[in-house]
Amino acid sequence: MTLLLNLREPLSGNEQMICIKTEIPEEICNIDDELKAIYHSKDTICIWVFKTREDRNKFMDDTVGMKKDDRQNYYDNIYK
Repeated sequence: MTLLLNLREPLSGNEQMICIKTEIPEEICNIDDELKAIYHSKDTICIWVFKTREDRNKFMDDTVGMKKDDRQNYYDNIYK
């Protein structure tokens, strides 16, 4: 995995894009982006997949500010 960003300056939130080069399985690439919710921490990237865009958007709205485990519990209780 390669981070393609010059980190001489601290990130300000105004960057146009941060790109992390990695191999993504084709199965994930084939899922419509509007059906995926993505979370990351310093050592993990999680992708939740939904049946509808509305479900994905509701999940995003309802889990704002939650940690990964809380989001996973919410997903398991509502969408599984």
